[in-house]
Amino acid sequence: MVRAIRPPDWDWTLTDGALALDLKPLRGSDTVTAMYPPLAPGGAVRLRRRQAVREARRRQLAVLVVIGVVALALLLVTAFGGSDHPAVRLSAPASATRLLPVGPPKPQVIARVGSLALQLPVNRVRVTAIGYAGGIEGDLALSPVGGQANEGLLKRLFHAVIGGGGGSPRWYQLAGGAGPSTSALDVGAPPGTDVYAPVDGTVVGIQNVVLNGSVHGQRVDIQPSGAPSLVVSLSQLRADPSLSVGSTVTASASKLGRILDLSKVEKQALAHYTNDAGNHVLVEVHPAATLQVP
Repeated sequence: MVRAIRPPDWDWTLTDGALALDLKPLRGSDTVTAMYPPLAPGGAVRLRRRQAVREARRRQLAVLVVIGVVALALLLVTAFGGSDHPAVRLSAPASATRLLPVGPPKPQVIARVGSLALQLPVNRVRVTAIGYAGGIEGDLALSPVGGQANEGLLKRLFHAVIGGGGGSPRWYQLAGGAGPSTSALDVGAPPGTDVYAPVDGTVVGIQNVVLNGSVHGQRVDIQPSGAPSLVVSLSQLRADPSLSVGSTVTASASKLGRILDLSKVEKQALAHYTNDAGNHVLVEVHPAATLQVP
């Protein structure tokens, strides 16, 4: 009898072959990071806006850091500069050519008070320094033209970051005086320098100036033709003999006198910023009603 030979039953527990499957979870297997859900309508725009805001904040922080570094540097320079007065560049000693007569100054506005412009009263090549201080009671505050050369830490920091504070001429803020801090204008120049009218107008007064009981030059009062309610006074000079009350003067053309040497009479604040005794012509402006005899 023929018997059919049947192959043995397949052993599904074998581990070889394509069907060798191990359905048990593998230990230490990696996990796939969950995917973010798709952005809602307009989400991409909002995301870009948030990124732009973050970038702007980073730039602002960088600017603040730079400002802080600059402020610290200026503070250290100010604190350890080793001098009560800011370091300034002194002009070189006057040459023989500089001491020769140079003629009238070219028109140049150095200060204003309202609509009235004050011209430089001495030739520019003779100027040693320009300073402002407080004048006497009744003097009006002047608006300087140019930039302050000895401005404080905060102003320097502001101008270093924002800009401005420059221009010509450079001027110095001086201490002292009872009036507004810019009501007395000192234009420094060597003794003997010719002084010219800073405005067009009429001479309304020439008075002696008394210091420590002695006469030291004169004060010349001019009523500006463009501002008759004001008086422009110039002192610390010796008035020109040809000048008299009622004389008509022209800005930058009419000679008023010459600068005096007052170095033995008083200590002049402008000397802190020059290489000489700080001699100068003093310019003040006040209402005509306050004109007084010195």
